[in-house]
Amino acid sequence: MTPSSPSPRVLIADDQRDVREALRLLLKGEGWQTESASSPAEVLDVVTSRTMDAVLMDLNYTRDTTSGQEGLDLLAEIRAADRNLPVVVMTAWASVDVAVEAMRRGARDFVEKPWDNTRLLSILRTQVELGRALRRGERLEAENRALRDDASRDGGGGRDRQLIAQSRAMEPVLELIERVGPSDANVLITGDNGTGKTLIARRLHDVSERRHKPLVTVNTGGLSDTLFESELFGHVRGAFTDAKSDRVGRFELADGGTLFLDEIANVTPAQQAKLLRVLETGEFERVGESRTRRVDVRVLSATNADLATEVAEGRFRQDLVFRLKTVEIHLPPLSERPEDVPALAAEFLERHAHHYRKRRLKGFTDGALSAMLAYDWPGNVRELDHAVERGVLMARGERVEAADLGLEAGTAADRAARLEEMPLEEVERLLIRRALDRFDGNVTQAADFLGLSRSALYRRLEKFELDPAGARDA
Repeated sequence: MTPSSPSPRVLIADDQRDVREALRLLLKGEGWQTESASSPAEVLDVVTSRTMDAVLMDLNYTRDTTSGQEGLDLLAEIRAADRNLPVVVMTAWASVDVAVEAMRRGARDFVEKPWDNTRLLSILRTQVELGRALRRGERLEAENRALRDDASRDGGGGRDRQLIAQSRAMEPVLELIERVGPSDANVLITGDNGTGKTLIARRLHDVSERRHKPLVTVNTGGLSDTLFESELFGHVRGAFTDAKSDRVGRFELADGGTLFLDEIANVTPAQQAKLLRVLETGEFERVGESRTRRVDVRVLSATNADLATEVAEGRFRQDLVFRLKTVEIHLPPLSERPEDVPALAAEFLERHAHHYRKRRLKGFTDGALSAMLAYDWPGNVRELDHAVERGVLMARGERVEAADLGLEAGTAADRAARLEEMPLEEVERLLIRRALDRFDGNVTQAADFLGLSRSALYRRLEKFELDPAGARDA
């Protein structure tokens, strides 16, 4: 999470006290808040009485059984209480069949015991961000349902407005979603960081015939070749040193549903070849296994890179582009859709005011609205969200004022001139935050861009209390 985002709140549900304590200490070390539960009843009590960002839960609560049925039943009750609350399940036995079933019933991901701290934290960060994004759209979904009902009564002439898209620049995006969403066509979503590519992917899935099956997300940026194969295709026990049990890959988990490959331009040539094969044939083998498996998966992918340039310079396969891009949906930057700024800002203000219990806030002053409309938003919708959150925190009266937003108003030259007046540490902090935003929180890429080693960047992240995981598509 970025410094302006509230610390995630995670519910740890396990009947073993030592497991709960180990996970609590791990998350506490990341600055996260936790609640603990040792039984399904306690889990439901927390979920229904407090606001959580994610649930990390074991599938078994009775020592003499390993069926996982308790966990599956509990998952259904959690989903009924809050359908947008991300649930990550834990499994301690060699077979992961029950974990796969949990994914099919609505769990977002699973980890095996003993868990890898780095992977567990990465999964939780991703799911917390996705859960928060979904909650931001909850109110809009209700409004859109009414809009769709009105459109049906009017003979179908209405337009879906779920994405807060009132600008002319977003009309082609909405039209493409309406036309290709219900199909099985593979879609490439392009656009700058922070424009909302992840939400477009979810919308495409939600309007498709596959909406009752899983939407499985993989951030392909920075995965090694071995990890890439294991994540996408799975592995069998003993396939490599740390393969202590069978693992189901993301293609298999998404069977019948949708697989979203984020940061697709970052996959290596070797990874591209393996990905091309499964896209062409629907067939793959788990790492360390000779058995060929077959899946039926729709693939959505996203990138902020120009794949035509990547192909021309020999970094990306043209035939893979053809497979990924039956249709391309390009998201314009927020600077090209200023008509959407007031509506987006109003939605963000309502959410953050509710979260921080600042119910007296009634909106923005005219000066604040003018400042937001005059700003060029290099960080797009994500930056607007962060600015409004800061405004909610800083506001003293009933309305957010321009100064509360912390915008660097003026031209690029004006902002560059102001950098010269800032203390060196503030400039360094600003540049690191922008690099993390640019590369969606990928520390390796941000470090390369800044000319630092990974360890040097991590030291600065600790010094400035920055969290690389905060950069995600809004």
